[in-house]
Amino acid sequence: MHEFGIAEAVVDAVERRAGGRRVRRARVRAGALLRIAPQALDQAFCLASAGTVAEGATLDLVIEPVRLICRGCGHSALCADPLTICGLCGGIDVDSEGGDSLVLESIQLYPDTTAEVSYVPGHSGRDRGDPARPD
Repeated sequence: MHEFGIAEAVVDAVERRAGGRRVRRARVRAGALLRIAPQALDQAFCLASAGTVAEGATLDLVIEPVRLICRGCGHSALCADPLTICGLCGGIDVDSEGGDSLVLESIQLYPDTTAEVSYVPGHSGRDRGDPARPD
């Protein structure tokens, strides 16, 4: 069940983006070549998110089709099932383009949560001084 490894990667990305705030929903776009079973990913996400800011969050999965190009006739088509034949000539010698990505598209946070922010001195680009000391 490779969905568990994918779910762990999604939870890691969600935690980084959430910045300590509780997450209500996450939307993931996955390529058809990853062959993800949506129910298995849901179960794996529930297990992987236990004890994290994503615990109890809903995972929305969008499957991105793969472009199949027939070497026999040159026909090109988008397909959700990468293990298929050419829709025009029935040929089995097809190339694929795309369909192998995994992207965290968005997260939805609970409105009443705030991130715990800590001061790290010397953080270039974001260092605005010690918030405990007035300038």
